Amino acid sequence: MHAFGLEESADYGRAEEAGRRALDLEPDDAWAHHAVAHVMEMQGRAQDGIGWMTVRQAHWAQPDNFMKVHNAWHGALCHLDLGEVDRALALYDGQIRAGRSQVALDLVDACALLWRLHLCGHDVGERWTELAACWDAHADGRTYPFNDWHAAMAYLGAGRDDRLEALDRSFERDPADPSDTARWGRTIARPLIRGFTAFHRGDYRGCIETLHPMRCVANTFGGSHAQRDVIDWTLAEAALRSGDAPLAAGFAHERAMLKPHSAMIRSMLQRATRPPREPSPPHDPAIRC
Repeated sequence: MHAFGLEESADYGRAEEAGRRALDLEPDDAWAHHAVAHVMEMQGRAQDGIGWMTVRQAHWAQPDNFMKVHNAWHGALCHLDLGEVDRALALYDGQIRAGRSQVALDLVDACALLWRLHLCGHDVGERWTELAACWDAHADGRTYPFNDWHAAMAYLGAGRDDRLEALDRSFERDPADPSDTARWGRTIARPLIRGFTAFHRGDYRGCIETLHPMRCVANTFGGSHAQRDVIDWTLAEAALRSGDAPLAAGFAHERAMLKPHSAMIRSMLQRATRPPREPSPPHDPAIRC
């Protein structure tokens, strides 16, 4: 737990040291393994991450290990950073969804990976449909808005507009409800879902305008830096597709600074800095963090 707290505070050296020490004491501690995987993800050490996951797989992939899917998801992120989409998809069809888990954490990981593949322009087929059906028993706008946001990704991919609309309404069921859950739903999950919906429907300017204010506050409703990175990735892709060259370059350079060895991000940077074939729309100075 100390290792993960250090990692989320960007103290990566001490985080990795603490995680490795924990594993010296208990090699099967999946949380410690997970904390070190996070360090490697945040530092862009994809090759190290794949080696870490592979060599230690016997310690985190036991049938009764509740972290086995989430740790496999971390491995898939490493493959995506290297541009190895086929390997990431193989992990999805294997360790992540082969067992058709109904556990919300596992569904979150599955949606998070498919959405990233969608951002990369890959058709993931009917996988969304299977996930969307699983979310029907969980996504209610009342329990945990972070999960509802991921459910919305599946509903978008599966074309389940009815469930999207029901989720949107659920966040306003009681505007006076002072609970954290209700506030997170209204102020964070709802805008995130609307921003992702705009992206999925090709309204890239609408996506940017809705998501950009969320990148600095989404940490308040849960998840890790690695999980919430999908917000910035979606914003960057929306900027590229909207033709906003300055904003796209800003996002791409920011991501490249954090992960200079990522093949996926180098490709994004090349797209963002390529001379435009036609004039890009002016950058909106009101959009800032």
